[in-house]
Amino acid sequence: MTARPTPADPDQLRELLSGDARRIAPQLLGSVLSHNSHEGTVAVRITEVEAYMGPGDSLHPDPGSHTFRGPTARNAPMFGPAGHLYVYFTYGMHYCANIVCGPPGVASAVLLRAGEVVEGVHLAGVRRPTSKSPRDLASGPARLAAALALTTADSGRDVLSEPFELQLPEIPAADVSSGPRVGVSGDGGSRDYPWRFWLPGDPTVSRYKAAKLRPAKFQSR
Repeated sequence: MTARPTPADPDQLRELLSGDARRIAPQLLGSVLSHNSHEGTVAVRITEVEAYMGPGDSLHPDPGSHTFRGPTARNAPMFGPAGHLYVYFTYGMHYCANIVCGPPGVASAVLLRAGEVVEGVHLAGVRRPTSKSPRDLASGPARLAAALALTTADSGRDVLSEPFELQLPEIPAADVSSGPRVGVSGDGGSRDYPWRFWLPGDPTVSRYKAAKLRPAKFQSR
């Protein structure tokens, strides 16, 4: 298993996360997110992320972001403060986890797309019984959230304090790839938004899938 990095000062981490999510996202590659629960600890080394920005009327509008049409009760955590979780439920069955970035009031976050379980492999396997190998345990945003036992009940919680811990790599990744975000429809999924970042060659990185175009409904007169 990959060695875990040394814990960083929470205040320094908060300051880092208060910047631009597009700049922060690649810096999170190789970091380790841990969740300590009554079941035990699971820690995941992050290998793939996506940056998401703000509403259509903001300085950095992002048509692929949950905040594009403005604040709601669900996306409220994305408006800050930095270092907190934004967890959403999708397709009626999966949870996906983000780390909120930017200063309070400015919506942005980094989606945790994939990673390697570096602690608590057995517990992660219990939570992900359909995984065929350890590399599958957190390979994909829904799998990662399941391995860490993150749900919408965790949305808004501080990821820089117990029961969570975020550790940055001692040396930032030297080789980072970027490209369009996965499964984002419309302009937000185009090459104009190359805000997906990953560690090339890492076996836990998920496969790229473009969004499926939905056929327009025929409207008779």
